[in-house]
Amino acid sequence: MAEGKVYLVGAGPGNVDYLTVRSHQLLQQAQVLIYDALVDGQLLQLVPPECHKIDVGKRGGKISPPQIEINRLLVEYCQLGKQVVRLKSGDPFIFGRCTAEITTLKAANCDFEVVPGISSALAAPLLLGIPLTDSVLSRCFAVFTAHEPDELDWEALARIETLVVLMGGQHLAEIVAQLERHGRSLNTPIAIARWVSSPQQKVWVSDLTNIVAQTKELSLTPVVMIIGEVVKLRTYLQPSPLPLAGKTILITRAAGQSSLFSNLLQQQGATVIEMPTLTIVPPSSWEALDQAIAHLLEYDWLILTSANAVEYFFERLANQNKDARAIAGVKIAVVGEKTAQILQRYGLKPDFIPPEFVADAIASHFPEPLKAKKVLFPRVESGGREVLVQQLRVKGAEVVEVAAYQSKCPDSIDLVALDALEQGAVDVVTFASSKTVKCFHQLLTAAGGVNLEGVCIASIGPQTSKTCQQLLERVDIEATEYTLEGLTTAIVRWVDGK
Repeated sequence: MAEGKVYLVGAGPGNVDYLTVRSHQLLQQAQVLIYDALVDGQLLQLVPPECHKIDVGKRGGKISPPQIEINRLLVEYCQLGKQVVRLKSGDPFIFGRCTAEITTLKAANCDFEVVPGISSALAAPLLLGIPLTDSVLSRCFAVFTAHEPDELDWEALARIETLVVLMGGQHLAEIVAQLERHGRSLNTPIAIARWVSSPQQKVWVSDLTNIVAQTKELSLTPVVMIIGEVVKLRTYLQPSPLPLAGKTILITRAAGQSSLFSNLLQQQGATVIEMPTLTIVPPSSWEALDQAIAHLLEYDWLILTSANAVEYFFERLANQNKDARAIAGVKIAVVGEKTAQILQRYGLKPDFIPPEFVADAIASHFPEPLKAKKVLFPRVESGGREVLVQQLRVKGAEVVEVAAYQSKCPDSIDLVALDALEQGAVDVVTFASSKTVKCFHQLLTAAGGVNLEGVCIASIGPQTSKTCQQLLERVDIEATEYTLEGLTTAIVRWVDGK
């Protein structure tokens, strides 16, 4: 039996972007994930599909597993030879209850490793533009939990220039009263951040005199409080807002595919939620593609209209013990720069890219007469691109269509995305193909439906927009350049125009 090991991993302040590289690697290798309540739901998508996930989060007012049960689970799965990730909010050694877990693991001779995380005590002030130290206003700071305020030395805390308070939302009035009682001015600035770095982030800035009344009857869990004169520096140190700052954008995409689009939107300040709406799998039969590969040199042109088509075509080529040299003499047409970039990974450059990044533009801009040309078109098994095929044939080409892959709807909707939609936390939903629209609609219908009123529908191009109109009854944004970059630009323009 393989040796098990437990990794006590810090998840950071909430946003998946602030996960450390080491933590990211361990999540991708986890066989068992035992996680806290305050962990960002998107982190759970990083683990393998077969990973066993166990929620042991402690939520105020709700029944949660006792620490002794969490300790037992860690030992049990480790002794079964599993790679166990114990995912904790922030940093494991900052109010992370690690002592009990490590003591239990050592007593059971279980191997373990502690992986640092970025504590919200440090991340929240920084993300708010509040420095914890300043040569004039703050020569030191203290971090403490106000979970049990009666146990704290308020006399000592009141003298410290900058205070960072965790788990104190339910005791805000008492914190203010204790600081005043021990000599702290009620004019002292205070900032409170709830769900910092997440799409639900909310910030209140005031002073000790007014903060209790300002947040009365509001939920202050989970929050980070910063108390001290440095809070005033936020006005000067906050960066200029990016165009999409404060906007949450839901991307519909293929499961398991890395998202260039996410990076483009995040660079503009958006919070991104990725919703898998397609599952890309091999075709039901390789026979037609294998037959075409066996006679590649009979073709004049190879047309590849997507990254999936490129990857599955060359995967099958390798399966036949062939490489790019097998298509020497065959010209290649691709749609879009992204498809061209994927092709270049195999050491090839396309001979033709249509000026409009849609497949149907290939025929109208083809660089040579098509009469008597034999064209190989590996595509999704479900068909599509009928207009392209018809246009090529009208121009005299012999087009051989072969299934290279299938795209299917996932069996169930992503719960993180569904929750965001139900909570009204999504500003924009994006679609880069008609199939993603169809699967999105199918998944939402199966989940009981979600009201999309007030949610902007963004489409990458005319064909996708047509499907949006049919199934979602509207389109609010359509890219003028049919690329992910073009769609990003269109969303920024839409936000600027509001």
